[in-house]
Amino acid sequence: MNHIADSVSSKLPDVGTTIFAIMTAMAQKHGADNLAQGFPEFDPDPWLRKRVAHYIEHGANQYAPMPGTEQLRKAIQSKTLDYYGIDVNKDTEITITSGATEALFAAIQSVTKQGDEVIVFDPAYDCYDPAIRLSGGTAIHIPLNPDNFGINWQALEQSFNERTRLIIINSPHNPTGAILTSEDLNRLAKLIKDSNCLLISDEVYEHIIFDGQKHASVLRHADLRARSFVISSFGKTYHMTGWKIGYCIAPEYLSNELRKLHQFLTFSTSTPMQLAIADMMIEKPDYPRELASMYQAKRDCFVEGLSESRLKVVPCHGTYFQLLDYSAVSDLDDMAFTRWLTEEHKVATIPISPFCVPAIPEYRYIRCCFAKSEETLRSVAERLSKL
Repeated sequence: MNHIADSVSSKLPDVGTTIFAIMTAMAQKHGADNLAQGFPEFDPDPWLRKRVAHYIEHGANQYAPMPGTEQLRKAIQSKTLDYYGIDVNKDTEITITSGATEALFAAIQSVTKQGDEVIVFDPAYDCYDPAIRLSGGTAIHIPLNPDNFGINWQALEQSFNERTRLIIINSPHNPTGAILTSEDLNRLAKLIKDSNCLLISDEVYEHIIFDGQKHASVLRHADLRARSFVISSFGKTYHMTGWKIGYCIAPEYLSNELRKLHQFLTFSTSTPMQLAIADMMIEKPDYPRELASMYQAKRDCFVEGLSESRLKVVPCHGTYFQLLDYSAVSDLDDMAFTRWLTEEHKVATIPISPFCVPAIPEYRYIRCCFAKSEETLRSVAERLSKL
């Protein structure tokens, strides 16, 4: 059989297990608190869980329509009008996907071809680059500004050309917690105005934004919306990342292309869960508005616990991730530091180097997920403060 194995040429030869799986396994092995993988430590709303059980018990156990159930697409249409003042077409512009990652993959694959370039901003979520390469495109990695993790506009303008098929933005930003502003969107729109460049806006943390600031959604920007895939995640909003349900809003011509991929990736997504989420959105339409204050309290609890630490807290404006600069504590690279922290201090975090291609040597950051109980956050902060 060795000759068969030797005949397989990997399409992603330099890609191994994701850093999230590695650090979660390490946390389990060493009995560490897992602030690495980005999932909440608490369950979704009991009402929502009961609605899933209701639909399972009442026969909603077969395939959903390929674009998603009409009930959920209609609920998303209402939510988009309520939150962003935009009336999207539930039949032609909304597609339910098996997680935001599937939506991202389908969007990239649907419009990117051999020879195309796709601009991403580092640190970037690690699923972008492999999807671009599998499409035959070339990922152009532009580091964000090191002082505030904003877009380096000079570098973007220098990299942008007639081969640029896509630009991928992510706000609120994983892993840094930075956010884009309406002024940033205006500047981006001006840059790509006379081109055929499309946009993917990864907005999965759209409702987790702090200190009274508002989410600058591409949906609100008419010029960008007309050429964009806007991707969201119910897992982040309703605390059930394991359900893997997301969605994409895009104009009809882009939705058509995305659905061509979607139908052969997963075809459809869990029927009872779609119906339950639709009920949740209708019954509790203001639920997402409560997320910011809840997560801001957790952020502040964690940051307060680190007030005497030698770790430097990087300003976090959104998401449930807090970056910490450990350069005053250790000269180890971030991979080695996170291993040491997990093994010796029982705190699992995420290094930032896997989010960058190539790795940025001067970065001494770790990412901590604060979607945890206050007890866990205080316990972890106490240990980190002793470093």
